[in-house]
Parts: sequence; C-alpha cells; structure tokens
Amino acid sequence: AGAMIITFYGVRGSTAVPGPMTVRYGGNTSCVHIELESGHDLILDAGTGIRQLGNKLLGKSTPANILLSHGHWDHIQGYPFFAPIYQPERDIHVYISAEKGHKLLSTLLQQMDGTHFPVRVEDLPSNNFPKFKGIESELYEREGIKVVRQALNHPGGGSAYKIDENGASLAYVTDNELDPPYAASTNYDQWVNYLHGVDVLIHDAQYTEDDMPHKHGWGHSLLSQVRQLATDAEVGTLVMFHHDPDRSDSQLDEIQIENQIYLKSHRAPIRSVCAAEGMQIHLSKPILGGDTKINIE
Repeated sequence: AGAMIITFYGVRGSTAVPGPMTVRYGGNTSCVHIELESGHDLILDAGTGIRQLGNKLLGKSTPANILLSHGHWDHIQGYPFFAPIYQPERDIHVYISAEKGHKLLSTLLQQMDGTHFPVRVEDLPSNNFPKFKGIESELYEREGIKVVRQALNHPGGGSAYKIDENGASLAYVTDNELDPPYAASTNYDQWVNYLHGVDVLIHDAQYTEDDMPHKHGWGHSLLSQVRQLATDAEVGTLVMFHHDPDRSDSQLDEIQIENQIYLKSHRAPIRSVCAAEGMQIHLSKPILGGDTKINIE
C-alpha cells in the first residue's frame, strides 16, 4: 500500500522566531506539506516555512495546491518566497473558502505590490497567477480524495481542513479557540464529531494556563483543551501546532512530557507530539484493511 506523507516546514504561530531557543522545534511560521499517495502535493498554509518547501518542489512539474486556513500574516507571508510561483509552466492553485475567497486571495497577493516586496504580482509568469478554487474541486472527488472544510473559531474567521485519501485521514485545525468568549462558529461537540477517528489531528495549541485570562478571545486554544478534544474525538495521533513565539525548545520538551503523563492517566487511545520542523509522518493503510499505520520520523 502507498502512503500519505506529511512533512512539517513551519510550526510556529504569530511571528517567525529564529534563534538559539527555537533551533530544535523550529522558528518558521505555519506550513505543512502533504504528499498524497496519488502524487498530488497539498500545501497547508503559506507561512515562512513554505520557502524551503518551494525549493524542494522545484524539481516537480505537478500543480502546487495551497489550502489557506485564513489570511493572517503568519499564514501568508512566505508566499512571495515560494519558488514555484516564478516557474513559467507551473500551475499554482489556491483553495480557500468561497465566502472569504476573494478577500483572502487579495491579501495573499497584495503583499507583492512593489512596496512591501520588490516583485509585483503582475510581473509573475502569467500562468502562475494563482487560480482560485473552491475546495470541492472535482480533481479530488475523481481520485478518491475527499476534503471537508469546517469553520474555525478565530477573529476574522477561517477554515479547518480534513483530508481523506483511501481511508487514511488527517485534519488541520490551526488558529482555533475551543472555548471562545465570542459566539463560536463551531462548538465543541461539532469539533468532536468532525474530527472523530481521524488518524492525525494537527491542532493549534498556542497557549498555556499562564496565558489566561489575558489572551482569552485571541483565537487560540490551551494545550489542556486540545488534549481533551483529541481524547474525546478518539484521534490516532495528536500533533500540537502553532507554538507560541515565546515558547522555547525546553518548554516544548516539558509539554511533550505532560502529554505522555496525560495520555497514560486518561488511557486515551492516542499519542501526542509537539510539531517540529522537518518532522515527517507516514500514514499507510494495510492492503487487507485494519488500522492505519502511523510512522513518525
């Protein structure tokens, strides 16, 4: 059986933080690459991590499919540095929720205006002007790939994505506040239903209890809430993502230990890791059925 390969290129929230305190988990902002079994490349968000991914993808000629969660700076700022947009024959597809589509696409492109970035959008090869697509594109349905969107609880809104290919499933839920002080776009029970049984859940885990109540309403979740959600939704592996810029490597090591303790005490059928740049997850379905195999490197 083939495999869905998930590679992390940027795992940080809010702003990029290179330096000695973040060298192991990484300082680049949100970007995750999924290589589907069918050979398609899905790119989740275009934070600073997308630059290195772009260099890796230069050798391929297949379309670059970018799924944007929302238009905040740390999720789009790497786009001008994404090398495939400068390749004349390369198709760039940007998938965004239809209701926010136009606005989100213009945010992505406005940064290439000659003022904030030297290359203007209109100077890109004409083929590379990103084609805006709604996520229910027939490309996926036709090849047994299913992508389902869910509204995030975040100031300004946004989309979570659940990707299923031949029974192997991944959910990407970043910039999501599980217990918001404002009206929730998706309530807790809806999240449990949406995420139930996914093999891998990548979820925003930016805050600790110490960040509250000051940051309540800022659009991010507490580590403890995310552990609870993963347990209630019976996910296979929880990947904590969108680390706070102030969270050092040693603090993330401590969170990793807390995860182990929590999961043991709750007998939860899951394992949990903190996302790190360069981390790779292989999801493969056995030919004769049975559970998905999950290898983390």
